[in-house]
Amino acid sequence: MKGLHHVEIWVADLESAARSWGWLLGRVGFERIAEWPEGESWDAEGVYVTLTTSPNLSAGGHDRRRPGLNHLAFRGGSRAEVDAIMAEAAAHGWRPLYHERYPHAGGPDHYAGWLENADGFKAEIVAG
Repeated sequence: MKGLHHVEIWVADLESAARSWGWLLGRVGFERIAEWPEGESWDAEGVYVTLTTSPNLSAGGHDRRRPGLNHLAFRGGSRAEVDAIMAEAAAHGWRPLYHERYPHAGGPDHYAGWLENADGFKAEIVAG
């Protein structure tokens, strides 16, 4: 079967990233399948996300506004489940983006919330 195999997110501080990303990944249906001193992997139906540090990291932090990946979008379940994730996110290191237009910042037919963690990574949680 063709499709996305995995995403690897390089992080400067694994402990911090694991707190925010680990909560979010678990909340949208991923299970942690591996853990080692420099990283961890989370799987959902054969697609996995890895959080890892690397000795090859260059200086400077992540900036989603530079060329490259802007955000990851996850299926969040029902509208009520998306609402619950958005309500819980702040307690897990995420802040809402575009909250004044929530839940239709992506247009009137798109029910989703956007979050940003302390490292500047952005995630979209989509209903449906």
